[in-house]
Amino acid sequence: MSAATFPRGRLFLLAGPCVVEGDELMYRVGDHLARLAERVPGGIIFKASFDKANRSNAGAERGPGLDEGLAALDRVRSRTGLPIVTDVHLPEQCAAAAQVADVLQIPAFLCRQTDLLEAAGAAGKPVNIKKGQWMHPEGLVGAVAKVRGSAPTSIPVAVTERGTFFGYGDLVVDVRSFSRMREGCDAPVIFDATHSVQRPGQGAGGASGGAREFIPPLAMAACAAGVDGLFMETHPDPARAPSDGPNMIPLDALDALVTRCVAVWEAARG
Repeated sequence: MSAATFPRGRLFLLAGPCVVEGDELMYRVGDHLARLAERVPGGIIFKASFDKANRSNAGAERGPGLDEGLAALDRVRSRTGLPIVTDVHLPEQCAAAAQVADVLQIPAFLCRQTDLLEAAGAAGKPVNIKKGQWMHPEGLVGAVAKVRGSAPTSIPVAVTERGTFFGYGDLVVDVRSFSRMREGCDAPVIFDATHSVQRPGQGAGGASGGAREFIPPLAMAACAAGVDGLFMETHPDPARAPSDGPNMIPLDALDALVTRCVAVWEAARG
């Protein structure tokens, strides 16, 4: 994909289930997003992780793994025509993931892992780096430099705000970080509207909880503040999602929210 992967003049969206599930679920979400993409100026990139390596509990479901997960993502890509973004957790996953995914994503907890960042850059695909929950906005400058410095050619790199820890187990979003990250990293800025309302370790059985009701106001505030893109995890039945259900947008509520966000973003841009 070209620099238009993360367009600066058209709001774009990364969306999908948290983790790769069965084909029926993946196709249902993918088909829905393909239709919605016509109403998103910068288009939609389908998101799902083949492995959730950072679960709260050792016994939590992680996903199908690299080979099976990438095959499932490739089927969604072929069926819907949507580009694909997926998380990578280890340097050795990057080259394989780049054979299927259009964008490689660095999870927030791993945004300072030099070997991973360099392997993602070397894979030659666009990279989205999520800001660690403990970092100030300019803290991603080094991460972006690692990716760009290892890429064989110039590749698009984006940075994502997903909230900052405040006290124990809660996240806050400072809208000043969007412009600070854009200026410091010289990169498009994405707002992760769903993980920003996560409450790590405060759900049932020690799993992460969430405050879904705050997703719409935070997403619209980010659009008013001038983000380039949004990230939203979505599921037809969040209560049955293998992970992150409490901070997902129900699929049947996604269109209305995205439409409002686009309107706010366009109004703020004049």
